[in-house]
Amino acid sequence: MSIPDLASLHALGAAQQPTYPDRARLEGAVTTLRTAPPLVFAGECDDLTAKIAAVARGEAFLLQGGDCAETFAGVTAENVRNKLRVLLQMAVVLTYAAKVPVVKIGRLAGQYAKPRSSDLETRDGVTLPAYRGDAVNGYEFTPESRIPDPQRLVDVYNASAATLNLVRAFTTGGYADLRQVSEWNTDFVRSSPVGQRYEALAGEIQSALDFMAAIGADPVEFHKVDFHSSHEALVLEYEHALTRIDSRTELPYNVSGHMVWIGERTRQLDGAHVEYFSHIRNPIGCKLGPSATADDALALAAKLNPANEPGRLTFITRFGAAKVRDGLPQLVEKVTAEGVQVAWVSDPMHGNTFEASTGYKTRRFDDVLDEIRGFFEVHRALGTVPGGMMVEMTGDDVTEIVGGGEEIDEHGLAHRYESVVDPRLNRVQSLELAFHVAEMLRATPTAAPAAVPAGA
Repeated sequence: MSIPDLASLHALGAAQQPTYPDRARLEGAVTTLRTAPPLVFAGECDDLTAKIAAVARGEAFLLQGGDCAETFAGVTAENVRNKLRVLLQMAVVLTYAAKVPVVKIGRLAGQYAKPRSSDLETRDGVTLPAYRGDAVNGYEFTPESRIPDPQRLVDVYNASAATLNLVRAFTTGGYADLRQVSEWNTDFVRSSPVGQRYEALAGEIQSALDFMAAIGADPVEFHKVDFHSSHEALVLEYEHALTRIDSRTELPYNVSGHMVWIGERTRQLDGAHVEYFSHIRNPIGCKLGPSATADDALALAAKLNPANEPGRLTFITRFGAAKVRDGLPQLVEKVTAEGVQVAWVSDPMHGNTFEASTGYKTRRFDDVLDEIRGFFEVHRALGTVPGGMMVEMTGDDVTEIVGGGEEIDEHGLAHRYESVVDPRLNRVQSLELAFHVAEMLRATPTAAPAAVPAGA
C-alpha cells in the first residue's frame, strides 16, 4: 500500500496551505525531512489504536490536551513539564474519581500549524499575511516575519523531537510515578479551592498506594504512564515527508505523531487532507462542527475507515454550548444506527470563542463546561458512549479564559495573556474542569471495565 504523491494531493485542492515564494528551498526542506528518523513508531500508533477502541466501547476515557499552537520558544523543560503535570493531574482526577482508565494524549510535539479564517491580517491600516503558526511564518507583525519560510518545517521536526525526548524522560524517569502525586502539587494547592480539593484526593490515593505496598502489590503501571502525541496534520509537505512504510506490515504510517487529525476547515470529502488520511494507518481524528450533517459523517467514515476498524477513527465534535444539544444527536444517532465504529470526543473550546470588550480573543469557562455537559447529555439520552474530551490548556497561570473558580473577568485577561492564537485554560481551570467531568462520568452508565493495554 502506498500514498499519493504530493502533486496528486495538491491537485485535489489542498485547503489552508501556505504559499511558499521559494520552491527550491521548499524542496530542500522536504528532502531533509524525508531522510529524518521517525519521531514515533508504528507499533506505538497501533497501541494507541487499541486504546481508542476501548474508549469507543466505553471501557476507557480519552483525555487530549495541550497548546492551541505550540511555539519554538516554548520548547523548554519547564514548559513541557508544566503541561505534562496538569494533564497527569487531570487524568488522576478522572481515573480515581470516575473509576475508568484514562488514555492520555498530548496536543504537543507537532501542533505548530494553524488554519485561519482569513489569509490576511490588518493592523492600523497595514495588511500582511496571517500568522499560520511557527511551522509557517513568524508572529511578529512585519513583512519579513510573515513570509512563509520552508526551513521552519525542519525546525518543527527538531522542536518536536526535543519535546518528545522530554516527555519520554518525564513519563519513564519517575516524574509520572503515582507515588509522586503529592509532589505534583505546587503553590496553587495552598491558594486555590480546586488545589485543596486535589490535595485531598492525592491523600486518598496515597493511602490506597500505602495499603497495596503493605500487602506486596506494586504493579509496574504505578511507576510510569503511556503518553501519546497528537496534532492537526495541516501542512501537507511536512506530513507527507514524515510518512514511512512500516517494515513489519508494509503499510504507511505518519511518524510525526501517534494520532493526527483533520480540522473542520480541511475535511472536504474530495479534498487533499481526507485523501491523504485515508491511506495512513495511524489512529486518526476528524473535527465535526455545526455545518456537518449525519450524511457527511457517514461519508467521511466510509472514506477514512472503510474496513470499519475499531479504534481507527475518532469524531471530535465542536458545536458550541448553544448548539451541541440540537446538532449532535442527529449525527450520533445515524452513525450509530449504521454500525460505524467510532469514538466520540468533545472539543468544547473552538465553538465557544468570542472577542471580549477589552479586545482579547477569549472563551467563558461556563460555556466550555456546558458544551461538555451537553455532550454527555446527548450520549446518555441515546445510550451511546461519551468517549473523551480535547481541551486547549497550559500548565501556567495564564489569564486567557474568563470565569472558573478564580473568577477571571474580561479586564483580568490583560494580566497574563500569552497565547499567540486561541485562549487556553490555565492550570487551575483545567483541574476544575477535570473534577466536573469526573462527576459526569460517575453519572453516565458505561460498559463493564475491560482490560486496557498496560500503562493506560
